[in-house]
Amino acid sequence: MDLHFGDSKPTDEERAAVDALLGPPESSWEGAARDEMRAADLRWARGGREARDRRDLLLPGLHAINDRIGWISDGALDYLCRRLTVPPAEAYGVATFYAMFSVKPRPATVLHVCTDLACAAAGAPELCSGIEERLGPGSGVSVQRSPCLGLCERAPAALAIRAGDPVRTAVSAPATVAEAVLAASAPDSAPEEPPAALAVPQAGQDGLMLLHRVGVADPASLDDYRAHGGYTALRRAFELGPAGVIREVTDSGLVGRGGAAFPTGRKWQATASQPDRPHYLVCNADESEPGTFKDRVLMEGDPYALIEAMTIAGYATGAHRGYLYLRGEYPRALHRLEHAIAQARARGLLGDDVLGQGYAFDIEIRRGAGAYICGEETALFNSIEGYRGEPRSKPPFPVEKGLFGKPTVENNVETLVNVLPILTMGAPAYAAIGTGRSTGPKLFCVSGSVERPGVYEVPFGATLGEVLALAGVRDGLRAVLLGGAAGGFVRADELDVPLTFEGTREAGTTLGSGVVMAFDGSVPLPRLLLRIAEFFRDESCGQCVPCRVGTVRQEEALHRIVERTGAAAAGDIALLREVGRAMRDASICGLGQTAWNAVESAIDRLGAYE
Repeated sequence: MDLHFGDSKPTDEERAAVDALLGPPESSWEGAARDEMRAADLRWARGGREARDRRDLLLPGLHAINDRIGWISDGALDYLCRRLTVPPAEAYGVATFYAMFSVKPRPATVLHVCTDLACAAAGAPELCSGIEERLGPGSGVSVQRSPCLGLCERAPAALAIRAGDPVRTAVSAPATVAEAVLAASAPDSAPEEPPAALAVPQAGQDGLMLLHRVGVADPASLDDYRAHGGYTALRRAFELGPAGVIREVTDSGLVGRGGAAFPTGRKWQATASQPDRPHYLVCNADESEPGTFKDRVLMEGDPYALIEAMTIAGYATGAHRGYLYLRGEYPRALHRLEHAIAQARARGLLGDDVLGQGYAFDIEIRRGAGAYICGEETALFNSIEGYRGEPRSKPPFPVEKGLFGKPTVENNVETLVNVLPILTMGAPAYAAIGTGRSTGPKLFCVSGSVERPGVYEVPFGATLGEVLALAGVRDGLRAVLLGGAAGGFVRADELDVPLTFEGTREAGTTLGSGVVMAFDGSVPLPRLLLRIAEFFRDESCGQCVPCRVGTVRQEEALHRIVERTGAAAAGDIALLREVGRAMRDASICGLGQTAWNAVESAIDRLGAYE
């Protein structure tokens, strides 16, 4: 390996940030103080193979520097690379991949203001302008327009992050100029976030399966979790054995809730049957789809449920280590999960002997840093391993060669939490809920032009109109976006669409991750489509040409026609269709394959440019 380091040196603070993660350096090569005995150390890197095995600590190391300093200097990056024996050029490529990192000097406080779909409809552009005018130059605050922060039920939203030891964060949502400025100027004095239960209008109602503890049990108390049925499912799993758990999950008909709808039992069985060891479990908590916030609410309101569900999934698939990949924009979920994991370890629910059953399992949290593409499972694996979060070509599939090249099962938060009622009530009872091909309950993230935005739990088969009625849809409904930016629009007269995978497919749209975003006539649809195009342009990893070029061409065409309609826009609409087909047919991953969906549906179903 050819390592070329520059002459920049880390500051004491930067060195301390890295050493707090990796421990003190053991050689001059790694950056220890030089003396005569260590002078020869600089001629070679000792323990190179061992250091390369720690490359997966690159992302946590970048977080450590960025959290302490606010940005990543050349000297800090070089020092981290020496410690991990990673070429600085590669590490630079990783650091610049993520939106939450900066390799250029910036103020210690960054205020992220969401400008995505729900927030844009709620006045985010005016909010940004007001904040920038109030703070002015030299305020010591960097204001950044951000993609979705996962706070759509409280739009518009802002997240302030102040670097230091420790890093401080404050959320303002729904944000006003004064509240956002206070969050940035004095994070410790900002008002506390409302409880997660406020994002669940059904909280406390009878009949809930996935949300029944939110607003009822204390999310910080393991004893309260157990008093409300916690760890009953794990005990049932140990009674059934790994094969029995997989059989129950298979018979339940559970499919992935992230959008792909792959049968969960088949995925678990394929992983468990692989002879190569070790096996890994990855929980995908990087929900970055605009309009999606259900996983955040589950993690904030019922964190022990996810810990228990991950333990069951690990037991069933033969994994002894689980990685929880969490959105970097979810500070409260991070704190709740860190506390829950620590309590579970202390009580023998994680560790070398879970519940005295001789099964070892533990969970490590890995924070994302602002990259929508890392919601794709193989991009997520690359991110954990310390590489750019770019998708891999398949096959081989993750069940054969996933994280660190080993068999890996990956599920999102909602999918995993569904395993708990499957084991407690039994597969037949679970499968009786919903429809024959879409079984069980489903969480929907309802936002936009409704009176009661939030997460709603309904059985599969409920219609779009029924879900909107629960949320109190406002008068003047023009369109509903299903599935988020990668989904599609439906008209206001199509609310009888059944919310199942097969029902939405037959209606020419998609269920996606469960986004239901309502828009009335006050929202300019062409501007909304332009924001979707900008989102995909920004979030494309750039690895494949159809997506890298296509997302740019799509945005350019929409810019040209945003103020035009009818015959004047016909040529660019034809170009959009051609580019959309190319992205759908030839892109490596789902980002490019779905980047045209919402625009296409708006043109065909809503007559957006007529």
